[in-house]
Amino acid sequence: MIPHSAGITALGPMASGFLAQSTLPKNMEGHLKRCPLLKQTQTLSLQPYYQKGINQGTDSEDQDVQFTSEMKRNWVYNLSAPLFYDLLSKIRSLHASICKDMQFSYKIPNACDIWIKRQNDRKIPYQEKHVRQQASILGNLEDFGALSSSDQAFSEEQCDRSTLHCYEDDVSAVVEFGAGRGYLTQILADCYGIEKVVLVERKAYKLKADRSLRQIENLALERLRIDIEDLNLNAVESLKGIPYLAIGKHLCGPATDLTLRCCLSEHCDQDNGKEPGVRPHLRSIAVATCCHHLCQWKHYTSKQYLKNLGITKEDFHAITWFTSWAVDADHGSDVSDDGSLPSPIPPHPPSGNEECGGDARGVEGITRNMKAMDRAALGFMCKDIIDMGRLMWIKECGLEAKLVKYVPSDISPENRLLVAKAGTTTIST
Repeated sequence: MIPHSAGITALGPMASGFLAQSTLPKNMEGHLKRCPLLKQTQTLSLQPYYQKGINQGTDSEDQDVQFTSEMKRNWVYNLSAPLFYDLLSKIRSLHASICKDMQFSYKIPNACDIWIKRQNDRKIPYQEKHVRQQASILGNLEDFGALSSSDQAFSEEQCDRSTLHCYEDDVSAVVEFGAGRGYLTQILADCYGIEKVVLVERKAYKLKADRSLRQIENLALERLRIDIEDLNLNAVESLKGIPYLAIGKHLCGPATDLTLRCCLSEHCDQDNGKEPGVRPHLRSIAVATCCHHLCQWKHYTSKQYLKNLGITKEDFHAITWFTSWAVDADHGSDVSDDGSLPSPIPPHPPSGNEECGGDARGVEGITRNMKAMDRAALGFMCKDIIDMGRLMWIKECGLEAKLVKYVPSDISPENRLLVAKAGTTTIST
């Protein structure tokens, strides 16, 4: 029999809190015997690849504190007007210094024609904006030399022409993080051909791509229902000894940092003073970032990099809160051909003695009086700073990497993509 407290605790804080509030004490024992979530949690804890908090990162001061948007907002509102303007000035200066070389890279590869032209299985859900995002992720991998289509030439020694797969440095496995229903992998499988797929997702979904993926000949599919924070990828039996490509579309907030830690060696963690290195079987990464307002200092991969640039933990929390402004306006009429917004012009300190810019509500009033496009521009600057830190961390781990805008803002304002590769290996069909 499972003790009440042990059973509830095993579910985790959110689920256990809900269960304690919604289930009468006298019914708890019976509920725990048939609770599917508890059974799933217990089964997961027995898996060799489950290692609680392996990818979570550290924060010696606030290890268990989750900074909510309300906490971040209150910290900003409690700043004096001069300190607030100093922070905006610091953000503008930092962005101009480290983010000036980001390129617009909207790539739709020929290999994805069957999806772009809607020649795919009509039973599979189709939304053009999502397909174009997914295709451009793969197009940027191909452009970066981390992915190659079957129409590219290979030497006779490298290829078995009966299967169109290349054996020298061939990467036949793909791990999709935050996979959701798995349609990024579906396009990759349809357009490039792969032999092994591992989908990592903590939630349960209906209408998944799993059924159609399993119908692809010679493709092995495995779905791991686990939080990326707890996944020891080196202990996944089906991946041992196999080079793999890691992908993720819109990995919300800290999920990007958890994924990078999961894929890259713990030696990359400069916060712990360790030397950089690359896990033996990772070959390339493509991660589309989003929801930066959810980022947490504890999880962030590049804390030391930002510290060296004069960004404190409190500054980071403010920067993450500002990022929500990037997507709270309609940018459709303001984007240029390369997907960029107009040059950011955040407010400058007021003249004279009007310390709060003529608003008795202080910084809260200042922010509410900002123009929507100025707020959006500041939000995008903050997103870029966060992602540029991640890029630097990946490079410190020894990978060749870049940060690009992979689709126009009118397709998605969440349009930043981290692409990286180790050595010269490509996944090929």
